[in-house]
Amino acid sequence: MELYPLSDSLPLEPTVVTVGTFDGVHLGHQKIITRLLEIAKREGKKTCILTFFPHPRMVLKPDSNIQLLQTIEERKNELKQLGIDHVVILKFNEQFSELTAEEYIKQFLLDQLKMSYMIIGYDHKFGKNRGAGIEELKYWGKKLNFDVEEISAKDIDEVSVSSTKIRNHLLNGEVEKASAFLGHPYYINGIVVKGEGIGKDLGFPTANIEVAESYKLIPSIGVYAVRVVISGILYPGMLNIGFNPTFKDRSKSIEVNIFNFNRDIYGEPIKVLFVKWMRDELKFATVEDLTNQLKKDKESALNLL
Repeated sequence: MELYPLSDSLPLEPTVVTVGTFDGVHLGHQKIITRLLEIAKREGKKTCILTFFPHPRMVLKPDSNIQLLQTIEERKNELKQLGIDHVVILKFNEQFSELTAEEYIKQFLLDQLKMSYMIIGYDHKFGKNRGAGIEELKYWGKKLNFDVEEISAKDIDEVSVSSTKIRNHLLNGEVEKASAFLGHPYYINGIVVKGEGIGKDLGFPTANIEVAESYKLIPSIGVYAVRVVISGILYPGMLNIGFNPTFKDRSKSIEVNIFNFNRDIYGEPIKVLFVKWMRDELKFATVEDLTNQLKKDKESALNLL
């Protein structure tokens, strides 16, 4: 069974472990991670986070159409930036979901992750049919010689509520509120692809962004003030998510007009940080009306940025 196709090297010495999806690595998650770092420092051990991909719901409920705040690479990078020694990404599949609690603890947490201390939520479920919980984990801890620290209901509920609120805010275009929960601006990564050149004809050339991962949550349709990262340099800009209704029969697109920028970047990676939703996408009677609105949008975005 292919278990760690996206992982860092596995630990070779005792670790303090926590387990979860950590989608977004938001402020609630960071509270748990801070505790993980504190315990590891006190115990003189390495930190390890076990996370999963695909998301379990993608495998067990394929019709759920779940949208995630991060791609798996984005999640991995943010966890590493917080100072985690080992980020282990377990390939979740039906075969793994059939393991008993004992098999999971022995084969993964102990043999693979070298776990000597676990920090976990009061509502954590694991093993076949999610049949085991915190009490079973404490039982096996005494039997197999590892410590278990339970994260309080308040802290775990805060994580759950934060994740739901972030998703809802983004789907409503409320990127400022989402960013407040995340502790940083919400962002997307993609590749610049060729569009139809409409923006260039209007005097507002745009970079069309293709986000490869279909599960990545894209904020609601509208026009946003954004910051854009290209080759490590930050630029101001404005971005449209939508269907360009002034022009007929257009598919949904993500297009960003980068201010004071005129380099050819087709095929290059691009990162967009959302700052503020400015307005709905509108259908204009004439191209001139659209151009005049774009001028106002740019002025508004510059004032915001």
